[in-house]
Amino acid sequence: MATSSKAKKKTVRLASGRKRARQDVVLNAANTALRSRFRTVVKNVQKAVTGGDKAKAVEVFKSAQSVIDSVADKGVFHKNKAARLKSRLSAKVKALALAA
Repeated sequence: MATSSKAKKKTVRLASGRKRARQDVVLNAANTALRSRFRTVVKNVQKAVTGGDKAKAVEVFKSAQSVIDSVADKGVFHKNKAARLKSRLSAKVKALALAA
């Protein structure tokens, strides 16, 4: 009997467990999409800051704030993580504005 590195998932016998497994697939896909959107907006702000475009950085940061808040509200990330990230991005945008 050969054992693989990944264990096979057992099928659930109880109806409630099967429903939970079906729901988990949908929720996992939704959370993955939200997490991806979150990372994309953060990268966009960082690119604008490193590019030195003050106006674009401010504009992108404003739109990123709502995305970051909505992801935190949905529980994908903790609210403190969202606040910390917004604070750091804000500091970078402000530093860019002061340097210009």
